[in-house]
Amino acid sequence: MMGPAHSLSGAMAWLGVGAAASWAGHPMPWPVLVVGTLICAGAALAPDLDHKNATISRAFGPLSKILAGFIDKLSAAVYNATRGPKDRRRSGGHRTLTHTWIWAVLLGAGFSGAAIAFGRWAVLATLFIHMVLAVEGLLWRMARVSSDVLVWLLGATTAWILAGVLNEPGNGANWLFADEPYAWLGLPIVLGAIVHTLGDSITISGCPMLWPLPIAGRRWYPLGPPSFMRFRAGAWVENKVLMPAFVILGAAGGIGAGLLAP
Repeated sequence: MMGPAHSLSGAMAWLGVGAAASWAGHPMPWPVLVVGTLICAGAALAPDLDHKNATISRAFGPLSKILAGFIDKLSAAVYNATRGPKDRRRSGGHRTLTHTWIWAVLLGAGFSGAAIAFGRWAVLATLFIHMVLAVEGLLWRMARVSSDVLVWLLGATTAWILAGVLNEPGNGANWLFADEPYAWLGLPIVLGAIVHTLGDSITISGCPMLWPLPIAGRRWYPLGPPSFMRFRAGAWVENKVLMPAFVILGAAGGIGAGLLAP
């Protein structure tokens, strides 16, 4: 799928988690619901850091472009080193390492660990990165005609404000993990990356999200539904069916998160 659809699916997923958490007796304070939704929307772009022309690869100027080149080479190296007997050798790493469940979990654990170890500055960095990505994904039409600096300023301002709100007593710094403030920040990051892989799995190419499990002689087996149910990224089904559905389901999740809260 394309960037806007990925971001909408990430936002929808966290709002759904908010409804489920309320139903399970662990309701999210409203700042956690809002911040988690924006982080998840941004994190849903992150797996495409293995492609030099992806939204995330352009989002932070030369820095993200250099990082994208490195991730592409790393992904290709891991793919070729671990491929099964029926996996063909590759020179590029798009839709390999960063499109796996293992990568998603490691990424989320890394951000949570940084928040626990380094406190407020790590939280601000996490929020800034994902607020910029959320703007690029959810407000992509406006972001494309704006300068990168304006998007970065908006991301930094939003991150600073939201970090201050979260830090207030009862606003969610300790949600879910009472003894580890901000440990939950990794959860929407994991979810966003997983939702991205699920979205890509329903396109023509599929997605090897269960690596390194061997399937039919391949460790990078591109999982997905039957071929007649798949579509090309950016096709009408994505823009006319899936994106409106993500908006409706996300709204239902947000309402449910409020109504189901005790």
